[in-house]
Amino acid sequence: MNNKYYILRHGESIANRKKIISCWPEKIPSPLTRKGREQIKTQAKKLKKKKINLIFSSDLLRTRQTAEIVGKELKIKPRRDKRLREYNVGIFNGKTIKDFRRFLPTGIKRFKIHSPKGETYIDIKERMYDFLKEIDKRYSGKTILIISHQLPLILLEGKVKGFSNQGILKKYPKKKRIKTGELRKLL
Repeated sequence: MNNKYYILRHGESIANRKKIISCWPEKIPSPLTRKGREQIKTQAKKLKKKKINLIFSSDLLRTRQTAEIVGKELKIKPRRDKRLREYNVGIFNGKTIKDFRRFLPTGIKRFKIHSPKGETYIDIKERMYDFLKEIDKRYSGKTILIISHQLPLILLEGKVKGFSNQGILKKYPKKKRIKTGELRKLL
């Protein structure tokens, strides 16, 4: 890779608090909560030391707000990219996580099965990696922050580290997934 990358999950949002799935199009506005804003302000201060040159984020409300807070602190205008969006859950958009989990298969099947009008884990992994490859070709010697959502970031991290689909599931059980407001070095 030609650049150094950090990933940041958006801060806690209303959808997180209410346990609702919110993807594109956003049926239910899901802004950051007070806690979410504080999480991101804390990370923004840490990011000053990383000498970030560019910020890219999903265009969903919670990630836009996250990027704005970080961008203001770092004096960088964030750029939006729809490839960084949340997992498209199709007909389950705006429904509870509990409703969606009843549909979602377990284990490796998650990579190939999608809900009606939704996408598979493979779709997400490929769109995220396509974004990274394109950005890496466009820039060189930069430190880049990617702001997105839990599953897309996990799948990107797994792909970059060379894990198989099964390896991603083993490496990132629920307790090791990127938390709201969490910052990680990708490369």
